[in-house]
Amino acid sequence: MRVTVWNENVHETTETEVAERYPDGIHGAVASAITEHHPEAAVRTATLADPEHGLTEDVLAGTDVLTWWGHKAHEEVDDAVVERVQRHVLSGMGLVVLHSGHLSKIFRALLGTTCNLNWRCEQDRELVWTVDPTHPIAEGVPHPIVIEQQEMYGEFFDIPAPDELIFISSFSGGEVFRSGCTFRRGHGRIFYFSPGDQAFPVYHHADVRKVIANGVGWAAPERARDLPVLRNRPAGWFA
Repeated sequence: MRVTVWNENVHETTETEVAERYPDGIHGAVASAITEHHPEAAVRTATLADPEHGLTEDVLAGTDVLTWWGHKAHEEVDDAVVERVQRHVLSGMGLVVLHSGHLSKIFRALLGTTCNLNWRCEQDRELVWTVDPTHPIAEGVPHPIVIEQQEMYGEFFDIPAPDELIFISSFSGGEVFRSGCTFRRGHGRIFYFSPGDQAFPVYHHADVRKVIANGVGWAAPERARDLPVLRNRPAGWFA
């Protein structure tokens, strides 16, 4: 399994507290979570500042699953790169979108909605409840996951009805949120998982790391990648 971990890497390079919390960047923490649970995987990282954001045609062609974390710089992602990533997802590349990546250009392009939500960053406790314990992404995950400090995300979350709802979170302010859900677009699988704000050490949380690794494993394609195409078939072709 070949995984590319993408992170805009803006907070870590401009804010001392975030750099101390994630000395290898959020991408480093996510990459280590994947390697921890998938030691056989080939994991690389890429950031906004890399040429073509590190997401060249060759990189994406050699990627089975792409993970995405962004927050401050969504609009700085080049539209040509977004179109390229979308094409690869439609052809079968898996995509795992994390936390504020819900407002990324690629997530909004694939889902076709605003992906807006309600939020509050005041050290809420988050409980991540498993609502589909049979799903592979929930394997080995406690019920609930307890995150002592986290940014609150709350409904209404403007996304299409998920193909599968795996986790719902509740917060100390009383809000609830569809925090773990899947979608299929073209031949590609998409997993969205919300816990993981830059202001808190959530990507060092063992259970959160397990969910991300499970999501990457689930999103990996099971067949050769190709785009769905329009074909003219003559009558009698089946015989």
